[in-house]
Amino acid sequence: MTVILDSWAVLRYLEGGEPAAHHVGEVHYVLRRIAGEEKATETVRDLRHEIDPRLPSEGLVIDAARIKADHSMAYADAFAAALAVAEGATLWTGDPELLIEGAPWRWRDLRK
Repeated sequence: MTVILDSWAVLRYLEGGEPAAHHVGEVHYVLRRIAGEEKATETVRDLRHEIDPRLPSEGLVIDAARIKADHSMAYADAFAAALAVAEGATLWTGDPELLIEGAPWRWRDLRK
């Protein structure tokens, strides 16, 4: 099964937050604000062994832009949604901006 994790899911995982404890620039800047540059860089480096980070293709950029134009959400969230659609994957998140009934992406609410 392929799943897409947005920054909300990754941050809850790193915090050990339940139920999210059972995606990477935003993760870095939040961690940097909380714990400093060294810890943020170390954490992101360690995450790379657990996840498959990707640079977006031109097609994914356009797909994310379309989602952003149609839905009120952060541009980074639109990339997570677009990747979920492109991969036929489920987006795991707790971000209400992505938990949209009838959205073209499948999602799982990690807050429950």
